[in-house]
Amino acid sequence: MENNDIMNYLIEQGGIEVSAVDENGEFLYSFTPKLKEILPELYEAHMQQVNTEISHFWELGFLNVNWFEDNPKVTLAPKAFKNEEILKLSEEEQFRLKEMKRVLLNKPLI
Repeated sequence: MENNDIMNYLIEQGGIEVSAVDENGEFLYSFTPKLKEILPELYEAHMQQVNTEISHFWELGFLNVNWFEDNPKVTLAPKAFKNEEILKLSEEEQFRLKEMKRVLLNKPLI
């Protein structure tokens, strides 16, 4: 199955949905909870990646996380809003932090 076929299948099955549109007019997608039923391997890989991202930005001081809670709440730390701190990140990290902020603030990109 090609990538477009997989994307179309996941959209049709409700495993992913359009969550925003970027500056170039491209759709940004988000996984839905239904993905766990449709493709559990992809869901687990995605969750591992999300946890890695959260840990990375927590270590850098951009996120607040109480790791001792059963279901830790992730919030943005004040540093996540300081441009001088954000500019110290690589371009890739800046993009990933921007996406994390968009998701945590539940805002469309544009």
